[in-house]
Amino acid sequence: MNSKLLRQLVIMSRHLLLIYLLHGVLSCVLVASDLNAQLKEKSIDEIYMSLQVKNMTLNKAFDRISQQTGFSFAFNEEMVDLKERIDIDVTNASLGDVLREISKSSNLRFKRVNDNIHVGVANEEVSKPIEEILDYAQRSISGKVISAEDGSELPGVSVTIKGTTSGTVTDIDGRYSLNAPEGSVLIFSFVGFATNEVTVGNQSEINVTMDTDVQTLEELVVVGYGTVKKSDLTGSVASVKSKDINSFPTTNMIQALSGRTTGVQVLQTTGAPGAGISVRIRGTNSIQGGNEPLYVIDGFPYSGNPTNINNSDIESIEILKDASATAIYGSRGANGVVIITTKQGSAGKTVVDFESSYSVQKLRKKLDLMNGMEYATMANVQAANDNLAPYFTQAEIDAFGEGTDWQDVVFQEAPIWSSSLNVSGGNEKTKFSIGGSYFGQDGIVRGSDYDRYTLRTNISHDVSDKFSITLANTSTYLKTERRDSNGGSRGGSMINAAVGAAPISNPYNPDGTYNVLAQEFPFVPVDIINPLNFIYEQTDVIKANVLLTNLAFQYKPIEELTIKISGGIENRDDRRDRYTTRNFINSEGSASVNTSQFRSLLSENTISYNKTFGGIHSVSALAGFTFQDFTSTSLGASGQGFLSDVFETHDLSAAATQGVAGTGYSNSSILSYLGRLNYGLNEKYLFTVSFRADGSSRYSEGNKWGYFPSGAFAWRLYEEDFFTADNIFSDLKLRTSWGLTGSQAIGAYSTLNLLSSGLVVLDDALYNYFAPSSRLPGELKWETTEQIDFGVDFGFLNNRIQVTADYYIKNTRDLLNTVILPSSTGYVSTIRNVGEVQNKGLELGVDAKILTGEFKWNMNANISFNRNEVIKLQDGEDIYGGRVSVLAVNDDATILREGRPIGQFYGYVEDGYDSEGQIVLKDLNEDGSITAEDKTYIGDPNPDFIYGINSNMSYKNFELTLFFQGTYGNDIYNVSSIPTTIDYGQGLNMPREVYLDYWTPENPDAKYPKISRSTSAYNSDRWIEDGSFLRLRNIELAYNFSVERFEWLENAQLYFSGQNLLTLTKYSWWDPEVNSRGADTRGFDHFTYPIARSFTVGFRLGF
Repeated sequence: MNSKLLRQLVIMSRHLLLIYLLHGVLSCVLVASDLNAQLKEKSIDEIYMSLQVKNMTLNKAFDRISQQTGFSFAFNEEMVDLKERIDIDVTNASLGDVLREISKSSNLRFKRVNDNIHVGVANEEVSKPIEEILDYAQRSISGKVISAEDGSELPGVSVTIKGTTSGTVTDIDGRYSLNAPEGSVLIFSFVGFATNEVTVGNQSEINVTMDTDVQTLEELVVVGYGTVKKSDLTGSVASVKSKDINSFPTTNMIQALSGRTTGVQVLQTTGAPGAGISVRIRGTNSIQGGNEPLYVIDGFPYSGNPTNINNSDIESIEILKDASATAIYGSRGANGVVIITTKQGSAGKTVVDFESSYSVQKLRKKLDLMNGMEYATMANVQAANDNLAPYFTQAEIDAFGEGTDWQDVVFQEAPIWSSSLNVSGGNEKTKFSIGGSYFGQDGIVRGSDYDRYTLRTNISHDVSDKFSITLANTSTYLKTERRDSNGGSRGGSMINAAVGAAPISNPYNPDGTYNVLAQEFPFVPVDIINPLNFIYEQTDVIKANVLLTNLAFQYKPIEELTIKISGGIENRDDRRDRYTTRNFINSEGSASVNTSQFRSLLSENTISYNKTFGGIHSVSALAGFTFQDFTSTSLGASGQGFLSDVFETHDLSAAATQGVAGTGYSNSSILSYLGRLNYGLNEKYLFTVSFRADGSSRYSEGNKWGYFPSGAFAWRLYEEDFFTADNIFSDLKLRTSWGLTGSQAIGAYSTLNLLSSGLVVLDDALYNYFAPSSRLPGELKWETTEQIDFGVDFGFLNNRIQVTADYYIKNTRDLLNTVILPSSTGYVSTIRNVGEVQNKGLELGVDAKILTGEFKWNMNANISFNRNEVIKLQDGEDIYGGRVSVLAVNDDATILREGRPIGQFYGYVEDGYDSEGQIVLKDLNEDGSITAEDKTYIGDPNPDFIYGINSNMSYKNFELTLFFQGTYGNDIYNVSSIPTTIDYGQGLNMPREVYLDYWTPENPDAKYPKISRSTSAYNSDRWIEDGSFLRLRNIELAYNFSVERFEWLENAQLYFSGQNLLTLTKYSWWDPEVNSRGADTRGFDHFTYPIARSFTVGFRLGF
């Protein structure tokens, strides 16, 4: 393995040498960039240019002149009408002549001062339309920069001399000083504020007031291996703001993406603290492989779900959706890419941000179950229907009253504590951001919890004007105690028992011991367990240390060229301790310990080049190669039969029976070459092409390499000359893209013929052995996803309303799936490339600044439609799955069939009841009998569309935010309702509606069949429910305090919020957001830990 790694490093070194040679060639070519500086020393009558424009605005004409000559134009927009249109046709004319032509047709005058051309309105007092002053004498300038919004000083504002790289930044009090030539223009720029330009006259002090920037078109968006202006995007990329990510406390920052943007569906498996979260971007692509997107944290491709990051540490999240955006990640981009950027430091005043909140959670809704009297009454009904003597007298029934509410026994009100501290600042050379956070959640099931401690450091240092270093580090400690025993049928799990336990039973015996529910009544099932056993006599603790560190060296030999060499490590150490005490029913004490370590090493090397030629040709190029190595190890041991509970999992040798210890190891690596070229013509025609080649150790010889090209084109129609000033648009861009991405979708050794070890008894002796695996290795190819996207971005009313729309088609071919083999082969199964699946859909997003006065109202909404269809399977054969094994229902509940969506529910259709109150199934093929041929499609877990609406209103110091999110058209297979609505005669409690609406001769159209032990159940549409919902995900009322009296305080906010306070749904169980079996077998609810609603109070302080 070491020699293999050495070979890869040698390959990397060779290519790095080629990159340096390429750098040398480019450096020679780009020496010509110094010619612009020589031109500026000449008179404008000695500088020649060509300009052919017709009906062009002055603003665009000035840009063309600047691009050719290097001069900057300065003007007062209130005095100069930049939308005035002119015609000029000159070839090899002096700049002076060009300006005179413009002056004649537009009544303007020009004054050249050093590197700047000042534009004013001509008048009779000024006889010369053109003046020229060449005086590069330096003048000492100082001043102060403040915010127009609240008058506060602005530290870290960049102050540069236009047309040069000279400048400075404001200090902690917003002050600056520098030397600049008279007549030059100072540019004041700061993130979140509109850029100011001020001409240097004979003054020595220039104070500037900066307005908040309401334009978003020039925002920088993080994409793969770089950034791009939002206006220059050619692909489909969505951004989620830091404020939205941190709007309410979550155990996983991915939860904050739910409903925030188009094409992204967040799937929550359970409501347990720290439970897994799954994301689907533009549908489900794979059967065998995962469908999770790739997460990239500060440039590092992260393995798995980013549970290691606190919401408050995140600056922004970008979601790459189409192939032109994701193809740069090749075989890891088929399911989309989520780029997470944590907070960075900036030059200027040290800023301290502190936030803390406290939440109270509770069960969103309780199931309406039978009380003690109703339970006993229905037990007697069942006895009568089965010709048995009544279980209870009327006097006993009356005495039961309401009885025990087992939901109150298991569930509780539980707190969430969340606190974070972030310190950021720096100077011109060194910038830093350091953060620490704590998140602690007790679950609504007693005994469950989740704790996360995070330390984060981002440091960047400019060693010189050419060389810089950046370090990003996140260290996290996680601990969770689980109480999510679910599933089961007759009270054999904690959640199941919380519903099914008899309300006439008590949790405790008079002596304080746990009541043994299975022995209390003769009709109660023998496998029901008092849920107190799971809560207090069973522990399941997971602890993890997660480290993510990335170090990058950046060298810029010239301004346009950047060489970046980075390396990083991701390391995760997990330990899981499970112990069942001797007090647990029928237990002698059992313990297990499992540990695992995952380590990923990354080497990433890129060279990028950015340059604008002739003022109209912008080029951005990227090339590089990466190498990433993945190693996993595991160890497990167990034991049963302990004399005492005092040791728990700390001494497995104390067990009477010790399990066989098991270990595991896997290693894989991927080597990649990548390149991307962006070209823009006149900032109107934008082209992007990219290519990535991935070589994976997981595949066999001849199939190790996958190739993933992409291309995209965008046309900014709004920049065209034929767009008049009075059109309805303030921005308009058309986009289209095509590309290939991939998925590895197999384990590290799936293409190898593996040996398995074991023990065997021969002649009364125990021997160890190796034997071939029961799985036949195969010659496998990469899963490849081809995607085409058509998009449009446009704005109205000076971009107060912005709309983004996309239509896409994704085809994933060579799907990997397990195929069962005939026994004659000597193998049980193999993995083959057997199919193709298609996703196509429409996405629409709208951002609107509805009101912009003292009362501000901003709203954004999104809706996404996706249609999933299986195009091809091995020999066209159906694949069944999603098996349900609960009581009489023992059948496959999902089907993969050509022409149908992935995961569709499949079973029988009910047709009322017979004369005895038994369920009747429809004979769909009308052959006179009920067989498997009568099964059909009974539901679909895939929604017709998903949507989100976010509204933010502010008035003076108050802010009100409402965030709605929902899905429509998806079904849920309610496995929980099988034992709780149909398993009669077993003493299980049931929903009250069973008691109120069951079959009798007088009620033949009842919802539920006859209450009898003889009643049968089937895999049918009875269990399928509408899972659509509209949820008020978050509502927040905040007050921003005036802090002018406190010099040490920058801002202070107090807020109150509520999560999941309102849910509109037809689903009968606890919550419609449920996936008991995970996102890849979605839509099942089988006694799953429910999602809570919560109330939060918190504050945010800035110093």
